[in-house]
Amino acid sequence: MDNYILWGIGLLAIPVGGFAFVHALMQRADAFTAADRLTKPAWLGITGASVLILVVFYGGLGSSGSLFWLAALVASLVYIVDVRPAIVGVQGGGPHW
Repeated sequence: MDNYILWGIGLLAIPVGGFAFVHALMQRADAFTAADRLTKPAWLGITGASVLILVVFYGGLGSSGSLFWLAALVASLVYIVDVRPAIVGVQGGGPHW
């Protein structure tokens, strides 16, 4: 049962990393510096490398490269949770409730 859970987490991590990379790719470069974050090329490198690592070490926490996989997932989540809201806020977007 645990293997299925780890497999599912590993499967869901790849689209999360892909979303972070595509979002970083579609943003203006000046928004990153205006939001007081790393530059756009830096975040493209971080999220791109994260996607690559998530795909290569697909087995998730049960694989031989689990430390790399976990670091890649954390990097993608940091972008989504911290950088993305700051960039959206700088560009005039925000919650449209």
